[in-house]
Amino acid sequence: QVQLVESGGGLVQAGGSLRLSCAASGRTFTSGVMGWFRQAPGKEREFVAAINWSGGRTSYADSVKGRFTISRDNAKNTVYLQMNSLKPEDTAVYYCAADSQWGIRPTLPVSYDYWGQGTQVTVSS
Repeated sequence: QVQLVESGGGLVQAGGSLRLSCAASGRTFTSGVMGWFRQAPGKEREFVAAINWSGGRTSYADSVKGRFTISRDNAKNTVYLQMNSLKPEDTAVYYCAADSQWGIRPTLPVSYDYWGQGTQVTVSS
């Protein structure tokens, strides 16, 4: 089993920045993917970003390209999401996810076996 714990959410004004962290414990992978998803009230969970184990492969949703950066520190079993130039439409619960394989569609929630509990990000206008 893998346990994922997110932190770093909060309230920020539009144009501000936040950095989310996702700490993994339990069974850890030496390959695979970790991703960030978000879910706003009344909306489906949507892909934000993903990174492979080595950090050499990343993927971003079009809506966050150029503003968000995903990175990882394997020594700490932690993945980060640096969010800059935040907009009110970025308001959501942000979830960390992990799987042992990058897979065909890492942008889909079904591609991940493990999920954190989520952290709230609220961007005020």
